[in-house]
Amino acid sequence: MVDDEENISFLVTSALRLHGYRVESAATGAEAVALAVKLDPQVILLDVQLPDLDGYEVLKRLRAGGCRAAVLFLTARGTTADRVRGLTVGGDDYMVKPFALEELVARVQVALRRQGTELPPVRYEVADLVLDVDAHRVWRAGAEVSLSATEFRLLECLMSNANRVVSRGVILDHVWAYDFGGETAIIESFISNLRRKVDATEPRLIHTVRGVGYSVREPS
Repeated sequence: MVDDEENISFLVTSALRLHGYRVESAATGAEAVALAVKLDPQVILLDVQLPDLDGYEVLKRLRAGGCRAAVLFLTARGTTADRVRGLTVGGDDYMVKPFALEELVARVQVALRRQGTELPPVRYEVADLVLDVDAHRVWRAGAEVSLSATEFRLLECLMSNANRVVSRGVILDHVWAYDFGGETAIIESFISNLRRKVDATEPRLIHTVRGVGYSVREPS
C-alpha cells in the first residue's frame, strides 16, 4: 500500500489484513520502490500523488527493476485522460478516491486470481487465543468459545491487527458495515461481551486505549 495519507493507508491495510492478506505500507515513491525490491509483492496499491515521485514514475521504476506485481492506482484524479494514462503506463486497474473498501478488497482478489494465487486459510493466534476465519471458530486455552456473528467479526478485526490500536471508527466500518452511522457506545457493549467470553482469565488480551480505541496484544 503506497499512500502518504496516513488515515487512508491505515484503513486500507486494516481492511486487507482482515481478509487475511499480509500488507506492508510506504508513504513515498522511493520507499515503495525499495520495499518492492525487498518483498516482491503480488499486488501494489499505488497513489498517484506522492510527496517525491508521482505514481507513474514509481511504476516505471518498478517495471524497470523487474517487478511484475499487479498495480492498482488509487487517486483523486478521475478524468478519462487520467484513467487512460494510468492503464497505458502499465497499471492493471484504477480506482478514484473516495472508494468503498469492499470494492477495493474485491479488486485485489481479482488481481490475485489473474495471477493464479489462492489465499491460504486464515488463522490468527495471540497467546492462547486462536481464531479460525474459515471454520468460524474461536478457542481460548484449548477450550472452544461460542460467539455471535457480530462478536466474531469484532474479534477478527482486533486479532487481524494484533498489537496495533484499532480506532472506534475503523471498528464500526469493518464490523457494522461501511455506511453504518451508529454510536460508538455499541462497541463498548460488544467489547464487554468479548471480555466476558474470551478474556475472563489471565493473561488479559483485550485492552482499551482511552480516547482512541482497542487492541488485542500479546501479554508483556
